[in-house]
Amino acid sequence: MGDVLAGFHAAWEFESDSVLIRYERGIRTPKLFQALGERRVPLEALAGVTLTPGRRGTVVLRAEPRPGADPLMEAAAGQLKEGCDPYRLVLPAERETLAEYYADELRGLLGETGKTERYLVAAPEAPLQFKAYDGKASFDGTSVSFRWSWTGASSTKWKAGDQTYPVAGLGGVEWRSPELFEGYLRLLPRDASATAAAPAVPQADQDPAAVVFGLGYGPVHESLPFAAAVLAAVRERGAGAPVPVPVPAPRRDPADIAERIRHLGELHQAGLVTDEEFSSKKAELLAEL
Repeated sequence: MGDVLAGFHAAWEFESDSVLIRYERGIRTPKLFQALGERRVPLEALAGVTLTPGRRGTVVLRAEPRPGADPLMEAAAGQLKEGCDPYRLVLPAERETLAEYYADELRGLLGETGKTERYLVAAPEAPLQFKAYDGKASFDGTSVSFRWSWTGASSTKWKAGDQTYPVAGLGGVEWRSPELFEGYLRLLPRDASATAAAPAVPQADQDPAAVVFGLGYGPVHESLPFAAAVLAAVRERGAGAPVPVPVPAPRRDPADIAERIRHLGELHQAGLVTDEEFSSKKAELLAEL
């Protein structure tokens, strides 16, 4: 089609075999969009297109990626807030007719809708790094390194020392949004078992294969592209990403419990956790003693 449809925070350029999404860099643009810059989405990576009413006199054009087509969305695992969805284009309501035209044109070009066997949308390029609460994570394209912080890392991680994990030994990445309490990024070993007999997975703050987030640490626009890049590198090497099985966590050290409660208090004071959430989570942590 070769046309451009500009909305709030992004513009979509429609091509014969793809949609090129360019994100704005304005102060009101979500930081994730600014970090992504632009993304080329092949039409074969899309399962459908929707157009729905938005808020305050807007409409929302959304492309629906096929399962397994985009490492960013696979890493996010449904945790992104609506306003940070890179596949949403918000437009003024008066442009609804034009948006419907492009939606119909796209629908007519789409083919298969099932899960893809490989990633079709490019992941953010390495090298990448970000600062977590308990250390610094870096990825050079072939290995992931964790360098622990003396102010945040647990004694378990200090005893284990700084860690380096070659991509060849990884099976996947587990990302829990820093916008949720106790967010983290965990590397999953290639030979991880998905059976009930698998060994217990330690808490992220006790696991040398994980970094934990905190207030101002590991923000979405830094940690999610990082997770997506590692996930894409793992897939490229032919390693399947195992699905972690929830298992009972071991009892924590009292000092670590105290540290988590202190962090919870910081979130509460910053207004990111309600009084009810603070009381409930604090009680959960105390119950682990």
